[in-house]
Amino acid sequence: MSPARPPLPVGLVTYSVKPRGGAVHTVALAEALHEAGYPVRVIALGDPAVGFFRQVKAPVTIIPAPPHLPTLEERVFASVSALAAGLAGLAADYPVLHTQDCISARAACQIRDANPDAATPQAPVAAPVVVRTVHHVDDFTSPALIECQRRAILEPDRILVVSEHWRDLLRREYGTAAEVVHNGVDIARFQAADPVTAAGLRRRAGAADRPLVLSVGGIEPRKGSDTLVRALAILKRAGRRPVLAVVGGHSFQDYRAYRDRVLASLPDLDLRPEDDVVMLGTVPDTELPCWYKAADVLAFPSTKEGWGLAVLEAMSAGLPVVASDLPVFREYMTNGRDALLVPVDEPPALAKALAEVLDNPELAANLRSAALTLCERFSWTRSAAEHETIYASLAPAPGPARAPGPAASGPAADHGNHPPASSSNGTPASASRPGSTVLPLPSP
Repeated sequence: MSPARPPLPVGLVTYSVKPRGGAVHTVALAEALHEAGYPVRVIALGDPAVGFFRQVKAPVTIIPAPPHLPTLEERVFASVSALAAGLAGLAADYPVLHTQDCISARAACQIRDANPDAATPQAPVAAPVVVRTVHHVDDFTSPALIECQRRAILEPDRILVVSEHWRDLLRREYGTAAEVVHNGVDIARFQAADPVTAAGLRRRAGAADRPLVLSVGGIEPRKGSDTLVRALAILKRAGRRPVLAVVGGHSFQDYRAYRDRVLASLPDLDLRPEDDVVMLGTVPDTELPCWYKAADVLAFPSTKEGWGLAVLEAMSAGLPVVASDLPVFREYMTNGRDALLVPVDEPPALAKALAEVLDNPELAANLRSAALTLCERFSWTRSAAEHETIYASLAPAPGPARAPGPAASGPAADHGNHPPASSSNGTPASASRPGSTVLPLPSP
């Protein structure tokens, strides 16, 4: 009987240490894998002296990010180069590089393609297998960035997505087979929010005696922010005087023109900045659960989402959700049972749904109860187990033990110990990916 293969060490690679969806997913997945005893390391671009947006309970290496450059194209390609340079000194210890975005996928593929296809006595370290999770596809307009994104979807050895919707879209638009691995949520963390802190945050937002509507993700086109402020104006004209608190806003892309346009529209809508609309920016990670607890409803009128991590976070905290009626949301939410779903880009419909939650305590309570039941179907432990199954399928045939790779070289800050190297001596060829696989949605 052949001995069991040891797990292949995985480098989870992301372009950022900021609290955006992909980075939040990466950190939570890494912690769940690490807790399960799986050899994993988070590798990210950022400031090594600052670290991630929160403490990470898993080994971390931060590669210094390039200086901020004027154009998005310059920033993207400089980041690809910087991340590839840092990965060059780490890939020997991580035969699987699991990337979470366009930038990290392009960097990892450069490392893979610069190495031999299989280990030899002359080159004892094989090329890494590159896995890519596509959380969503950006609406780039530059031909260079469109091509970069296309290659970041077509070139990795395995493609994962977090929803059936994106699996179907990648098959239709890119001819790419993908496997669905669901997101998770740490229910205990969001249920443990301190009510005293939450009450203080509510007062800070100026909503001690007013309804508090929470928005997470900043002001940007994909979040439907223009629709949200118009819906808020409708509520105000109806006499409800809600406060909209907007959390977040960090983005690799530059949405200043859109943000300025949305904020400039407030006076014409009879909305006052810092009174009716409060911009909170990026809040401390420890404070986020308390914002969910402080609010009366989460408004999430996105035009596009990969999954919607903030939705599960809000639901875990007991906050009713009003979201856009997107295909990805219909995969796990049912309108009227665990959330209210409204047509995209329709302020009156959004305002009506928000008013229903604010005015009907029984409806809000029913949504809370059903939503918590929904959240219990998802966990990072389950997501990690699904990933482990996929990583195991990447393992090559047993062979001579591979010597551990050299210590990380280049401009990377090491924030933990490397796990032991794999005892395999090669990786699968990357010429083609397997047929698509859908891991079943957790049962109700």
